[in-house]
Amino acid sequence: MKKIVFIEDNTDIRETTKEILELADYEVSVAENGLIGVDLVKESQPDLIICDIMMPGLDGYGVLKILNKYPETASIPFIFLTAKTEKQDIRKGMNLGADDYIVKPFSETDLLDAIETRLQRKEKLKKAADGNSLEDLNSFFNEARANKALQDLSKERKVKSFQKKEVIFREDSICKYLYFVVSGKIKCVKTDDYGKDFVNDIYGPGEFIGYTTLFDDGEYKENAIAMEETKVALIPKEDFTALIRKDRDVATTFIKLLSGNVIEKENRLLQLAYASIRERLAIELLHLDSKECMHEDDPKKIKISREDLANLVGTAKESLIRTLSEMKKDGLVDTEGQEIEILDKDGLNQIAAGYVEP
Repeated sequence: MKKIVFIEDNTDIRETTKEILELADYEVSVAENGLIGVDLVKESQPDLIICDIMMPGLDGYGVLKILNKYPETASIPFIFLTAKTEKQDIRKGMNLGADDYIVKPFSETDLLDAIETRLQRKEKLKKAADGNSLEDLNSFFNEARANKALQDLSKERKVKSFQKKEVIFREDSICKYLYFVVSGKIKCVKTDDYGKDFVNDIYGPGEFIGYTTLFDDGEYKENAIAMEETKVALIPKEDFTALIRKDRDVATTFIKLLSGNVIEKENRLLQLAYASIRERLAIELLHLDSKECMHEDDPKKIKISREDLANLVGTAKESLIRTLSEMKKDGLVDTEGQEIEILDKDGLNQIAAGYVEP
C-alpha cells in the first residue's frame, strides 16, 4: 500500500481528502500545518506528498524548500494544492521543484489521476535507472523528456565505437559528454609526473564514466582507454545539465544512480591508501569479481592483463606477479594466462580487511 502525507490547514478539506484517498487504497497521514508536515514526512518517508500552499506559519513553499535539503525526502514526489491560479504562483512552485499542482476546488478524479501519474512516473524512472543496457538508458531519457521542461533533451544518443587501446577522452581535455558503456571495457588511467600510469578503475556495460567532471564543469581528470573493442553512448553535457536543473524527480534518480559509484570508489581508494600490496591486491580482486564485465567467458574467472592489474593495485608488475603467486600457493586464487579464479573469497575478504598478515 502506497503511503501519502497530506498537509492542509483547512479541517474540512483535510478530512474529506483523507477519506477519498483511503477509499482509493492509500495509507494516509495528515498534518494541519507545514511544521508538523515536515516532521511527519521525515518520520514516515511516504511515497508521495500533497501540500497546500497558503498556510499560516510555514507555507507550502517553505515545506518544499526544507524537504529538498534532505536526501531522504528530496526525491519524494511533491504535489501542491492551491486555490491560486495565477501563473507566477504556479511557476514559483514548479521552479522550487514541485512535480505537479492541483487547483482548488478539485474533483476526486483530478486528485487520483494526479497521484497515479506521479507514482507511475517514479516507478518508471526507477526501473529505467536500475537497468544497465542502452535500451534502459534510452528509456530513462525518454521518461525524463515527458516533462515539458525537458523537451530539448537529445532524442537519440550517438553511439561511438573504439578499438582496443584507443583513447576515449584525455586528461585535461574539456568535458563535453557523459559516457555510457554499451559494450566492451574501459580503463580510466591517471598518469603521474614521472610518467607512471595508475588505473583508477575499470568500467563495463551499463556503467557511466566522466560524470565527476560534469559536476565541477571542468576538464577530465584522467584518461579513458578502451581495453578491447568498445561502444559507448555519448550523452551531451547539456542533457545532463537539463536533468539536474529542471526536473527534481529525474535529478534525484540520476544523482543516486551516479553517487553510488562515487561512494564505492572513494571507500575503495581509502582502503588502498593504507594497505600493503597483498591487501591491495585482495581489495582489487574482490572489486573486479563484482563487475560483470570482467567475466568474459566464465562467470568464475576474472580476465585482466598483469600490467593492468599492477596499475590498478599501484605496484610494479613483478611485485604483482610475486604476490599473486603467493596467493595461488595459499589456495586463495588460481591463475591461467590472463584469467584469475577466486577460490577462497572469505580468505580474500579477511586479507582486504587487514585481519591476515602477509
